[in-house]
Order: sequence, then C-alpha cells, then structure tokens
Amino acid sequence: MRRGPHVYGVLLAAGALLASAACSSPYESDSSSKAAAGDRTIRPVEGCGTKAWTDPKDLSPTRTPARCLPGAPSAQPLSEPRKLTIATGTLSAEYVAPLQVALDKGEFKKEGLDVTLKVLPTPDALPLLAKGDIDALWAAPEAAVMNGVKGGFDIKWVAGNFSPAPKSKSGLWVRLKEGESASQVAMAGRRMGTMIGKGSVIAYPMEKALEKHGGGLADIRYQQLGSADVLTALQNGGVDSAWLLDPVWRKVDGEQGYAFLGGQPRGEPLGGMLYGPALLQDDVDAGVALLRAYIRTLNSYFASDYKQDATFVTYLAKLLKAEESILESTPSLVMDWEIRSGTTTRLQSAYEAQGVAEGSPLPESRTVNRTLYEEAVGHHP
Repeated sequence: MRRGPHVYGVLLAAGALLASAACSSPYESDSSSKAAAGDRTIRPVEGCGTKAWTDPKDLSPTRTPARCLPGAPSAQPLSEPRKLTIATGTLSAEYVAPLQVALDKGEFKKEGLDVTLKVLPTPDALPLLAKGDIDALWAAPEAAVMNGVKGGFDIKWVAGNFSPAPKSKSGLWVRLKEGESASQVAMAGRRMGTMIGKGSVIAYPMEKALEKHGGGLADIRYQQLGSADVLTALQNGGVDSAWLLDPVWRKVDGEQGYAFLGGQPRGEPLGGMLYGPALLQDDVDAGVALLRAYIRTLNSYFASDYKQDATFVTYLAKLLKAEESILESTPSLVMDWEIRSGTTTRLQSAYEAQGVAEGSPLPESRTVNRTLYEEAVGHHP
C-alpha cells in the first residue's frame, strides 16, 4: 500500500533543524579548505553517523546503502558563490532524478552553487571535463573514460548513483530457441542488440551473465541500434538477445519464448559523478559542496522505496517529462552515493575482453576518489 501524499515533504521536516544549523560558511577562516582532496580536515557531521558509510569491500547484494538523516548533511554555504556545469547524457532518465530534484528543490543553491545541467554525450564531454571547461560529468567509468585517463586526462569517479532493486529485470534478455530454457541457453555466436555497443559499463554484468551460458564477450556479435529499435529487433528476430532497460523489459517479462539472464549486480553502482581537475584540485571546496547537496538530496527524497509515495511519483514524472504510468511500472532504484572496491578493475577486465581497452589496466588509485563524499558525511577512512 502506498504511503500518504505528503510523506516526502515530512521527511524534509525531520531534517529542518539540521539544515538551519548551516547559517554561516565554515570556509571563511579554515586554512585547510583549499587543500587538495584527500589532504583535508574531516569533521563529524550532524545527522551522519555510523550508517553514513559502508565498507567499500562489502559487495553483498543485500548491503544496506549508506544513509544520513533526512536533511543531512546540512548545507555549508561557500564563502563565495560558484557556477558549475554538470554534463549528462540525458535529463529524462530516472537515474538523473537526484540531480533534477536537487536543482529544483534548491539543494545546490543552499551550498552557494549555481548549477547548470548540460546534455552532452560522454565522448564529447570528456575532453571538456579534462580541460576544465565543464566541472563534472554524470555518467559512468566507461572504456572511453578509462582510455582517456590512460592518455593523460585527470578524471576520477567520485560518487556512485544507483543499483537495481531486487525485482528489477533490467538487463540481458534472450529469445529462446527450441529446447532451451532460462537455465539452459547457448549464447556463443548469438547476435546482441544494444544502444551503446562495445565499451559500456554493461559489459561487466553482461560478461557475468554470458559466462553462465557458454558464451563470452568475445563470442557474441554486437548490433548497435537506436533506443526505439532494440526491443523491436528482439521481438521480430533481428537480434537473438538484447540489453533491455527500464521500463522496456516489461514488454517481454512473462511472455513465452523469452528469458532474463541477468542484469547489473545488486548493491554495486556502476556510474555516478565524475570530476576533472576543476573540482579535484582547483576548487575542492566546491567539489565537496556539490556532493554534499547530492547526498542530502538522496537522504531527503530517495532514502528508501520512493515510488511508494504517489505524490512524489507524480512530481518526478513532471520533472523528468516522463509518463507517470511508465515510471510506476518499474521498481524504485536503490540510490547509492558510495563506490565499491574493485568495480573499475572488473570493468576494465570486461573492456579488455571486448577489445576496446587501450594499454595496461589502471589501478583504482588512478580511477576513483572517495575522499570527497567521505568528507561530506564526516567519515574518517
């Protein structure tokens, strides 16, 4: 049963005292405020206790994601306002909702940030991020990102986005041949329809699913298709399998002749916020402030099953310019700002199997920086 229509507003009220505590900037007299990420003073944060951090090595699919109280961490306005641009591939996908809500509800503004969301494909955004022409990228550590870092780009993954709900079937679907079942599918040699093609983070979960069915990333043929064509190609036999996203998989779920082979690992985000030198080095205060606003938005609006609140679903549908019925048809995403240990290592292994990785694999120290979100919630690593 759904909760009352004002639940998400009540959550904010619970954190009102936390927000009111931030009436002045802590940066005005703090000599450590300009220090590089990873070399800064970390203070306890009200409303963010032991539950505000989980061990990155915990890869359990049932791991409870980190959470602070609603309204926490409270805003700490910068001494001077900053203008920041975040690039994203889309403004309508559900995984972008936290940024849209933070902007609409003024969470960035509370930190002294004037944020602009700019639609740019990741390949176009990467050089701009590396040069400092944009400040952040809402995407994923795809092969293009890893190859860019190997080529000299100072870019790191600084916060996660989401993992799938237990009931989600977003992922690899296949048309069953005669005599096959969901547990007995021969994938080697099959043709797969995908919107992105090789080099996407889906290579990692796809590899895990294929290995269970006698195939591998090098053993299948890829066919890149438009978003509207992937399902059609699967249904009419144009491809043998496809990676179907929310809510497209609903069209074949329960239909005879189709099987779900696996999706993104539960409890492990595969994307989120990427920073370049502007926020990693030049203005770390703004980098922490941006993540603080993002984390506060998750704690205030996306802490649990947010689709149980009918009013909030209506609000999200309008904000994302999506059909409310479609938004309701899939489970809530498990929003999660943390990054698991080894994710970029596993991703790079999959890119290598696809033949799109350049040079030797990068160590996690070159691809991930957790210190900014740890500072935002007051966690000492």
